[in-house]
Amino acid sequence: MANQLLKGKKGIIFGALDQESIAWKTAEAVHAEGGEIVLTNAPVAMRMGAINELGEKINAPIIPADATQLEDLDALVTQAMAHFGGKLDFVLHSIGMSINVRKGKHYTDLNHEWLTKGWDVSAVSFHKLMQTLYKKDAMNEWGSIIALSYIAAQRTFPNYNDMADNKAYLESIARSFGYFFGKDKKVRVNTISQSPTLTTAGKGVKGLDGFLNYAEKTAPLGNATAEDCAAYTVMMFSDYSRKVTLQNLFHDGGFSFVGVSQEVIDALGAGSE
Repeated sequence: MANQLLKGKKGIIFGALDQESIAWKTAEAVHAEGGEIVLTNAPVAMRMGAINELGEKINAPIIPADATQLEDLDALVTQAMAHFGGKLDFVLHSIGMSINVRKGKHYTDLNHEWLTKGWDVSAVSFHKLMQTLYKKDAMNEWGSIIALSYIAAQRTFPNYNDMADNKAYLESIARSFGYFFGKDKKVRVNTISQSPTLTTAGKGVKGLDGFLNYAEKTAPLGNATAEDCAAYTVMMFSDYSRKVTLQNLFHDGGFSFVGVSQEVIDALGAGSE
């Protein structure tokens, strides 16, 4: 039920790997609402995924870029602006990676070289991206920049490992850079703290099924799906949210503000009998 909320708006979406990706669902939703998109991902991720299929479906060019490399980001933004014939209105940073999680390293026994790589990909890349956009004056006034986060930035989820630290830093970057983007460029910067979601990246987290089931039993509205997140991001890209900035926006069916649900109490009680 598209309403053309993003008609005339143009932007870049990072991280669409396959049909399970939140970035993929967001690109489809943005296109349905009239937005024009440039898709990008790291060259290695592009070889693993099916981004070309998405590009053809929504008529979006694909520009490879390693988000940890300033030269790649500069070229990406330059080419995107040339393609659109002007500045950008929205950007989605949907990038996260932990080698420690992938390799099964416990948080008390991390490989710190892997930690640094994951930190660079998952969080510092957001600063590098915004620094590039800021220096190139690439965003239209009242534009919207969004990064995807998770509640493990605030609360402990043991198996989320060093990705929790990455997300905490990501949210801090959004606030810190968002201040300057707002004051100087009238651009808003926010993070969306999404429910645990069964994406290709999410499947790498040990015990994800447990996360999903616990959140589903706790959240009054149940878990937010990738499609739900895409719709919420469309709203955040639209003019209806033009005075919202520096926020970490929980999009989790209410999970973040529930202490314990009756369903969880009942499940624990049944288990102890």
